[in-house]
Amino acid sequence: MIIDSTRTLDTALFSETVLAGDYWMKTLKVGQTLRITDLEGNQAADTLFYSAADPGERYSAMDTIREQGNVYLSAGSVLMSNLCNPMLEIVADTCGRHDTLGGACAAESNTVRYALEKKCMHACRDSWLLAVAENEQFGMTKRDITHNINFFMNVPITAEGGLTFEDGISAPGKYVELTARMNVIVLVSNCPQLNNPCNGYNPTPIDVTVWE
Repeated sequence: MIIDSTRTLDTALFSETVLAGDYWMKTLKVGQTLRITDLEGNQAADTLFYSAADPGERYSAMDTIREQGNVYLSAGSVLMSNLCNPMLEIVADTCGRHDTLGGACAAESNTVRYALEKKCMHACRDSWLLAVAENEQFGMTKRDITHNINFFMNVPITAEGGLTFEDGISAPGKYVELTARMNVIVLVSNCPQLNNPCNGYNPTPIDVTVWE
Protein backbone atom coordinates (compact mmCIF):
# COMPACT_ATOMS: atom_id res chain seq x y z
CA MET A 1 0.00 0.00 0.00
CA ILE A 2 1.40 3.38 -1.00
CA ILE A 3 1.21 6.07 1.71
CA ASP A 4 3.18 9.32 1.50
CA SER A 5 4.85 10.76 4.59
CA THR A 6 3.95 14.11 6.14
CA ARG A 7 7.45 14.50 7.65
CA THR A 8 9.90 17.04 6.29
CA LEU A 9 13.69 16.91 6.37
CA ASP A 10 14.01 20.25 8.16
CA THR A 11 12.40 18.72 11.28
CA ALA A 12 14.55 15.57 11.35
CA LEU A 13 16.95 14.76 14.18
CA PHE A 14 19.59 13.74 11.66
CA SER A 15 20.09 12.28 8.21
CA GLU A 16 23.03 10.22 6.97
CA THR A 17 24.08 8.75 3.64
CA VAL A 18 25.15 5.10 3.66
CA LEU A 19 27.31 4.06 0.74
CA ALA A 20 26.83 0.70 -1.00
CA GLY A 21 28.67 -1.96 0.99
CA ASP A 22 28.61 0.06 4.22
CA TYR A 23 26.50 -0.55 7.31
CA TRP A 24 24.49 1.68 9.67
CA MET A 25 23.89 0.61 13.28
CA LYS A 26 22.04 2.81 15.78
CA THR A 27 19.38 2.63 18.49
CA LEU A 28 15.91 3.93 17.60
CA LYS A 29 13.89 4.98 20.65
CA VAL A 30 10.22 4.14 21.09
CA GLY A 31 8.12 6.67 19.15
CA GLN A 32 10.95 7.73 16.85
CA THR A 33 10.54 7.25 13.11
CA LEU A 34 13.19 5.94 10.73
CA ARG A 35 13.10 6.63 6.99
CA ILE A 36 15.23 4.64 4.55
CA THR A 37 15.46 6.31 1.14
CA ASP A 38 16.53 4.61 -2.08
CA LEU A 39 18.46 7.54 -3.55
CA GLU A 40 19.11 6.29 -7.07
CA GLY A 41 16.56 3.47 -7.38
CA ASN A 42 16.75 -0.32 -7.65
CA GLN A 43 18.86 -0.64 -4.49
CA ALA A 44 18.38 -3.14 -1.63
CA ALA A 45 18.74 -2.30 2.07
CA ASP A 46 19.11 -5.52 4.10
CA THR A 47 17.98 -4.69 7.63
CA LEU A 48 17.95 -6.39 11.05
CA PHE A 49 16.05 -5.24 14.15
CA TYR A 50 16.69 -6.12 17.80
CA SER A 51 15.19 -5.14 21.13
CA ALA A 52 17.58 -2.64 22.73
CA ALA A 53 16.68 -4.08 26.15
CA ASP A 54 17.63 -7.61 25.12
CA PRO A 55 19.06 -8.33 21.64
CA GLY A 56 17.95 -11.94 22.12
CA GLU A 57 14.53 -10.58 21.16
CA ARG A 58 14.68 -9.69 17.50
CA TYR A 59 12.64 -9.33 14.31
CA SER A 60 11.00 -12.59 13.28
CA ALA A 61 10.00 -13.11 9.66
CA MET A 62 7.83 -16.09 10.60
CA ASP A 63 5.83 -14.26 13.28
CA THR A 64 5.47 -11.13 11.15
CA ILE A 65 4.22 -13.08 8.12
CA ARG A 66 1.80 -15.11 10.23
CA GLU A 67 0.33 -12.11 12.07
CA GLN A 68 -0.22 -10.00 8.95
CA GLY A 69 -1.09 -12.87 6.61
CA ASN A 70 1.21 -11.58 3.87
CA VAL A 71 4.78 -12.37 2.87
CA TYR A 72 5.40 -8.80 1.67
CA LEU A 73 5.69 -5.70 3.84
CA SER A 74 4.21 -2.26 3.16
CA ALA A 75 2.43 0.59 4.95
CA GLY A 76 0.41 -0.78 7.84
CA SER A 77 2.66 -3.81 8.41
CA VAL A 78 3.73 -4.37 12.01
CA LEU A 79 7.10 -6.04 12.47
CA MET A 80 6.88 -8.69 15.17
CA SER A 81 9.64 -10.09 17.36
CA ASN A 82 10.39 -13.73 18.06
CA LEU A 83 8.51 -13.19 21.34
CA CYS A 84 5.48 -11.94 19.38
CA ASN A 85 5.87 -8.35 20.53
CA PRO A 86 5.36 -5.47 18.07
CA MET A 87 8.72 -3.88 17.29
CA LEU A 88 7.99 -1.31 14.59
CA GLU A 89 5.18 -0.29 12.26
CA ILE A 90 5.59 0.82 8.66
CA VAL A 91 3.77 4.15 8.66
CA ALA A 92 4.67 5.42 5.17
CA ASP A 93 5.86 3.70 2.02
CA THR A 94 6.26 4.99 -1.52
CA CYS A 95 7.71 1.76 -2.92
CA GLY A 96 4.78 -0.50 -2.05
CA ARG A 97 6.37 -3.87 -1.33
CA HIS A 98 9.40 -5.18 0.57
CA ASP A 99 10.84 -8.68 0.77
CA THR A 100 10.82 -10.89 3.88
CA LEU A 101 11.99 -14.19 2.36
CA GLY A 102 15.08 -13.67 0.20
CA GLY A 103 17.58 -13.52 3.05
CA ALA A 104 20.93 -11.80 2.71
CA CYS A 105 23.90 -12.36 0.45
CA ALA A 106 26.88 -14.10 2.04
CA ALA A 107 30.13 -15.75 0.97
CA GLU A 108 28.37 -19.10 1.10
CA SER A 109 25.39 -18.06 -1.01
CA ASN A 110 27.66 -16.28 -3.49
CA THR A 111 29.41 -19.62 -4.01
CA VAL A 112 26.23 -21.71 -4.25
CA ARG A 113 24.25 -19.32 -6.44
CA TYR A 114 26.95 -17.96 -8.71
CA ALA A 115 30.46 -19.43 -8.81
CA LEU A 116 33.31 -20.49 -6.55
CA GLU A 117 35.34 -17.42 -7.47
CA LYS A 118 32.50 -15.18 -6.20
CA LYS A 119 32.96 -16.43 -2.61
CA CYS A 120 35.17 -13.56 -1.42
CA MET A 121 33.08 -10.78 -2.95
CA HIS A 122 31.73 -8.45 -0.29
CA ALA A 123 28.27 -9.41 1.00
CA CYS A 124 25.65 -8.18 3.47
CA ARG A 125 26.49 -10.83 6.05
CA ASP A 126 30.08 -9.59 6.04
CA SER A 127 28.83 -6.05 6.71
CA TRP A 128 26.73 -7.26 9.64
CA LEU A 129 29.63 -9.26 11.10
CA LEU A 130 31.84 -6.17 10.85
CA ALA A 131 29.12 -4.07 12.50
CA VAL A 132 28.74 -6.29 15.57
CA ALA A 133 32.54 -6.56 15.89
CA GLU A 134 32.98 -2.77 15.75
CA ASN A 135 30.04 -2.00 18.07
CA GLU A 136 30.77 -4.04 21.19
CA GLN A 137 28.46 -1.82 23.25
CA PHE A 138 25.48 -3.77 21.90
CA GLY A 139 26.85 -7.08 23.23
CA MET A 140 26.13 -8.97 20.01
CA THR A 141 28.03 -11.63 18.07
CA LYS A 142 27.65 -13.47 14.77
CA ARG A 143 25.13 -15.76 16.49
CA ASP A 144 22.74 -12.78 16.53
CA ILE A 145 22.60 -12.49 12.73
CA THR A 146 19.17 -13.96 11.93
CA HIS A 147 16.04 -12.93 9.97
CA ASN A 148 16.29 -9.76 7.93
CA ILE A 149 14.08 -7.57 5.77
CA ASN A 150 15.19 -6.60 2.27
CA PHE A 151 13.75 -3.13 1.84
CA PHE A 152 13.12 -2.24 -1.84
CA MET A 153 14.15 -5.72 -3.02
CA ASN A 154 11.95 -7.63 -5.46
CA VAL A 155 11.78 -11.38 -4.75
CA PRO A 156 8.63 -12.79 -6.42
CA ILE A 157 7.22 -16.14 -5.36
CA THR A 158 6.73 -18.55 -8.24
CA ALA A 159 3.63 -20.67 -8.81
CA GLU A 160 5.65 -23.66 -7.60
CA GLY A 161 6.51 -21.91 -4.32
CA GLY A 162 10.08 -20.97 -5.21
CA LEU A 163 11.78 -17.58 -5.11
CA THR A 164 13.33 -15.55 -7.92
CA PHE A 165 15.49 -12.41 -7.77
CA GLU A 166 14.22 -9.79 -10.18
CA ASP A 167 14.80 -6.15 -11.07
CA GLY A 168 13.78 -3.87 -8.23
CA ILE A 169 10.40 -2.15 -8.22
CA SER A 170 11.77 0.95 -6.50
CA ALA A 171 12.88 4.21 -8.13
CA PRO A 172 15.02 7.21 -7.20
CA GLY A 173 13.71 8.89 -4.05
CA LYS A 174 11.37 6.08 -2.99
CA TYR A 175 11.33 5.53 0.78
CA VAL A 176 9.91 3.53 3.64
CA GLU A 177 9.23 4.88 7.14
CA LEU A 178 8.99 2.86 10.34
CA THR A 179 7.94 4.05 13.79
CA ALA A 180 9.44 2.19 16.75
CA ARG A 181 7.01 0.46 19.10
CA MET A 182 9.89 -0.39 21.47
CA ASN A 183 13.50 0.74 21.77
CA VAL A 184 15.22 -1.09 18.90
CA ILE A 185 18.71 -1.56 17.55
CA VAL A 186 18.67 -1.07 13.78
CA LEU A 187 21.38 -2.68 11.65
CA VAL A 188 21.30 -1.89 7.93
CA SER A 189 23.61 -3.33 5.29
CA ASN A 190 23.38 -1.32 2.10
CA CYS A 191 23.69 -4.28 -0.25
CA PRO A 192 26.84 -4.48 -2.42
CA GLN A 193 25.66 -7.48 -4.46
CA LEU A 194 26.88 -7.47 -8.07
CA ASN A 195 25.67 -10.90 -9.19
CA ASN A 196 21.88 -10.57 -9.34
CA PRO A 197 19.50 -7.82 -10.46
CA CYS A 198 18.29 -6.87 -6.94
CA ASN A 199 20.12 -3.55 -7.36
CA GLY A 200 20.52 -3.50 -11.12
CA TYR A 201 24.10 -4.87 -10.87
CA ASN A 202 25.03 -1.35 -9.73
CA PRO A 203 24.92 -0.81 -5.93
CA THR A 204 24.15 2.78 -4.96
CA PRO A 205 23.81 4.86 -1.73
CA ILE A 206 20.79 5.14 0.56
CA ASP A 207 19.84 7.81 3.07
CA VAL A 208 18.83 7.08 6.67
CA THR A 209 16.80 9.79 8.46
CA VAL A 210 15.34 9.85 11.98
CA TRP A 211 12.57 11.98 13.49
CA GLU A 212 11.23 12.29 17.04
